[in-house]
Amino acid sequence: MARSQVHDEGFISAFVVSLTMTFIVCAGLAIDGGRVVAARIKVADTAENAARAGAQALTDLRTGVPRIDAQQAVRLSQLYLRSVQTQGRIEANRVEVCVTVSATEQMTLLRLAGVDTRTVTATRCAQPVVG
Repeated sequence: MARSQVHDEGFISAFVVSLTMTFIVCAGLAIDGGRVVAARIKVADTAENAARAGAQALTDLRTGVPRIDAQQAVRLSQLYLRSVQTQGRIEANRVEVCVTVSATEQMTLLRLAGVDTRTVTATRCAQPVVG
């Protein structure tokens, strides 16, 4: 009775390489994913603070219906963004101030899988509150 020979040379090597790549991608998702979440929180906080700074440019306070001075609100928001060395898009009208801030985060481990950067954006608005 002849034994059939099984040629599985290299099978273990391919399995180890695949497993290693899987671990690197999982670690990249954990590390770089955490960095993207942190960047998103920072961008949202910056946009929110800039919108609040702009919304403090109030007029018509004595009438009981405060309105925003749009030009002054844009200036105040820009001053805040400059103070934290960030740029953003600012829109202001008599009712609210909206600020949009974006940031690009460089990937570390996911770069090995072909993902170099990730852009995060946040828009926050602020309105005067009577009370």
